[in-house]
Order: sequence, then structure tokens, then C-alpha cells
Amino acid sequence: MAQGLPKSGWWMLILGLALAIGGAMLASRIQTTGGIEVRDIRFQGTGGKTMSALLYVPSTATATSKAPGILAVHGYINSRETQDGFAIEFARRGYVVLALDQTGHGYSDGPAFANGFGGPDGLVHLRSLSMVDPNNIGLEGHSMGGWTVLAAAAAYPDDYKAIVLEGSSTGAPYAREGSPSWPRNLGLVYSRYDEFSKLMWGVDKARDIGDSAKLKTVFGTSERIVPRKLYGSIADGTARILATPAVTHPGDHISPEAIARAIDWFSVTLKGGTPIPSANQIWYWKEAGTALGLIGFVMVVLAVFDLLVRLPAFAAMRGPVEPGVEARDGGWWRAFLLTAFLPAITFFPVFVAVFLLVQPNPILPQTVTTQITLWGLVGAGISWLIGRKMVSGRQSDWGQSITAALLSVAAGYALLFAVDRAFHTDFRLWIIAVKLPSAAQLAIAAIYVVPLTIGFLASVKTLVERLTVQGDGWVAQYGWAKVALSLGFVVMLLLDYGVFFVTGQLPTALDPLSTVIALQFPVVLATVAVIAIFTWRRTGSYRPGALISGLLVTLYVVAGTATQGW
Repeated sequence: MAQGLPKSGWWMLILGLALAIGGAMLASRIQTTGGIEVRDIRFQGTGGKTMSALLYVPSTATATSKAPGILAVHGYINSRETQDGFAIEFARRGYVVLALDQTGHGYSDGPAFANGFGGPDGLVHLRSLSMVDPNNIGLEGHSMGGWTVLAAAAAYPDDYKAIVLEGSSTGAPYAREGSPSWPRNLGLVYSRYDEFSKLMWGVDKARDIGDSAKLKTVFGTSERIVPRKLYGSIADGTARILATPAVTHPGDHISPEAIARAIDWFSVTLKGGTPIPSANQIWYWKEAGTALGLIGFVMVVLAVFDLLVRLPAFAAMRGPVEPGVEARDGGWWRAFLLTAFLPAITFFPVFVAVFLLVQPNPILPQTVTTQITLWGLVGAGISWLIGRKMVSGRQSDWGQSITAALLSVAAGYALLFAVDRAFHTDFRLWIIAVKLPSAAQLAIAAIYVVPLTIGFLASVKTLVERLTVQGDGWVAQYGWAKVALSLGFVVMLLLDYGVFFVTGQLPTALDPLSTVIALQFPVVLATVAVIAIFTWRRTGSYRPGALISGLLVTLYVVAGTATQGW
């Protein structure tokens, strides 16, 4: 053991395992409350594509006592677990819920956007289940998941009774145009701060959706649409209703009001549900459990690294821990400001350029991952400019660093595998989710891992060799590192959403998707900072932390986004 090496490995491992397993047990307890069974299923879709879903089966749903069914679908670059708030609450009220992975998402075969996003196949499968009443089916989808269930409604117009669109729309660019009679019995939940109002309903401000000409056509009225007012007839299938929760587009997933409005709509348009008040919700405890698991996952990765670096086989990795600079002088502040803000400044230009210029293909099959990879390489160039005059630190053993990084990350994913198999849960908080990659996603990760890791090698090198200061204790080291990597995105998002909440107009409305993606960056980058400082304090080198970050972020992004060109 190296002299002075922090002694934290075993207690971190024990605590990390306790958080991960305890959180998974809590999450499982919530999603199976009242005897609900959650099944991880695969079925064959159009063209022999394998489709993936979580099936929630209430104890009251049997072949002799059939229950109403709901097809619930996530949005773009999400997966089946993102709908868990809706799925849990629907299942508690006696509905069989098929929470589908769209094509090219999660564990469903790609490419994304194929076969009506997988919606028609999902509806066919749901209606085929022995415990489901095929004449009593609801459809619910968020964002692109709304287009998914609309594709199902268009393909099988007589096979469902009602539909709820959450932050979604009929019509262009990906759905059939709506009318007063199609889709059948429409409940629209469209939040007052939805970032996609121009794309979805042709209004600059989501709070003005009641004045949308497109929506008025669907509701069959020329007057401003009044939220919570019933239009049309449920018996005739022409009913329409609008709800406007005070949240954002991704906020629908964790909005009790958005979930309540969906519950309320199906309670009056489908038959056979259990009459539990829509305000009675428990899904957020599952969210708490998987959030604890997310923290535990990171702790286990770091704990295993800590234990490995103490072993004689990894002795070459250990070296003196020497802060990069003597004081926070003018040079330090320049490096800090460049590290903090240039990555945020380059974010939108890089993401827009990739979207416009790089089509998904077998070499670069995931648009979002390609965007993040190029952004990371641009960041590597920035980091090189910041630290180009520095003398490089000691040459630690690359082989041992790579091996330790691989083993540490593998330990975290072994834990995730065990939790997935035992409890059918992953590690997540809202839109931040660590998922097991499929075999196809592992192959895709092999494409992106090297360039992404190069980006982290450059940025973490700058962090530990240019921004660590002599005399700082561990609190200051971790604190300044987290601020340096995440501050630019925090400021950018506060300004962006501050203006949005005040005026109703999103300053980055030109690219609302990237705006939503950016919400993950402060948490992800702060985690990278923790990993960087933790590993540096045990080795004196930036390399292990950069390698672990490159592996983790690659797997995180590849398993959590859409595959379009594979």
C-alpha cells in the first residue's frame, strides 16, 4: 500500500452496494405494489425485428378476468423505463401496461423511426395478451412516443378506445394530421413550458397552445381552447380535452399533474379500471430508489478502483500527488474560466453542425453520440490550448491504468446486471440513466470510445495539472473541480430557462432538442470531476480518471440514445 493513500475502498464498496441494492429493492417494491408483476419481454415485430418492452400485469388481470390495456411509449433518446411513472400508476389502477422501447431505442432492433416507431407492433402485441381485453385499449405516449402511438392508431383505427398525448402532436413532421374525429378520444397534456411548441403545434410560446390553429382544427372549434373543458363526445369517439401542467417537456415524466391528467382521461374513456383517485401517486418513491442506485453505482466503480490501486500488481500506477499550481493567480483564473465556459459556448454550434452535416451511417450510427463525441474532441483542443505550455506529469503505466479502468467500470456494470435481473430496474434519476448496453450497443460503443476518451484525457489533464492548487484540502479539490467542469452549463441553462420561464420564449428555440440534452451535462460533468479527483488523489495521474470517464460516458450515451444507422 502506498504511504498516505486514502483509506476508503472497503467502506465505499459496502456503502455503494447498500445504496444500489437497497435502492433497487425500494424501486421494485413500488413498481410491484399490490401484486403487480413486471416482466421484461421481447416479441417479434414487422420484418422480424425484435421489440423490447416492460409488461406491467396487475394481480386482477387474468385470462378469465381480462383487464383494459395501455400501450405506453417514451420519447426520442429515452427508453421504456422513462415511462415508469405513468406505467406504475396505470397498473395500480388495474390496467395492463406495455411500456415499449421504440425501434432503435433500448433493446428494440433499429433503426429508429422504422415501422411507425414500433407503435403498430406494440398495439398488436398488447391486444394479443391473454389477460388483456382487446376491445378496451388505451394509447399513451410522450413526445416522439406520441407519434409512436399515433402510428398505431393510424394503422389500426378500430383497435383502441382513447389516446393521451404528453408533449406531443398530431400532423407533421411524423404523424397523420388530426381532425375532430381522429384520433379517437384524445387527451392532450401539453405543458406551459414545453420547449417544442413551435414544432408540435405551431405556436412560439407553449402557454399560447389554446390559440393554436392546428389544435383548434383537431378540437373542432374556432374559439380559444379552454384547458380541462370537454369537447366532443366520448361515446362517439370524438372527445377532446387539454391539460397544461406548469412544467417543461422532459418535466412531464416527473409531473404528478401530467400523470394525473392521463389517469383521469383513461378513467372516463376505458372500462374496468380500479377507481383510485389520480392524486394518489407513489411512483416518485421508485424514482428515489433508482436515484440511490445511481449514486451507489458510481461509488462501487470508485471503490473497486481504490482497492485495485493498492494491489502490488498495480503498484506502477501509484505516485506522488502534486497539485499543479502554487496559487490561484491570474493564470489559474484564465484557465478556470476557459475550462468552465468554452465547452458550453461550443455546445450548440457543434451539435447543430453535426445534425446538419453528418447523416447517421454504419460508421457513425447514433446522431447524439456523434454530436457528443465531436464536442468532446473540440473540448480536447481547447484543453490542449489551455495547458500547452505545461510540462507533462509523470509517465504512469498505461497498461495498468487501462486495466484498472476496465475492471472498475466492469464492476459497476456487473452490479447493474445483477440489479436488472433481480428487480427489473436500472440506475436513473429523471432523464439521467445508466442502462445495461445490448450486444449491438456494445459494438457501437467500440466505435465511439476512443475519440470520446481522447476528449476526456485532455480535459482531465487540464483539470488536475492546471487547476489543482497547493494547500487545498480534499473538499476544495473536489469542489473546484466540479465547478470548473459544470459551471458553464449551469450558467447557460439558468439563463436559457430563466428567460423561458419569464417570457415563455426559449432563447435556444432553434434547437430545443439539444437544449433538453444539455440538462444532463451539469450532473454528468460534475461526476467526471469527482472521478478525476478521486483517482488523481490515489495515483498522482490524470490518466485513470480520464479512462474511467471515457468508458462510463460512452456506455451511458450509447445505451441511452437512438440508433439510426445500424
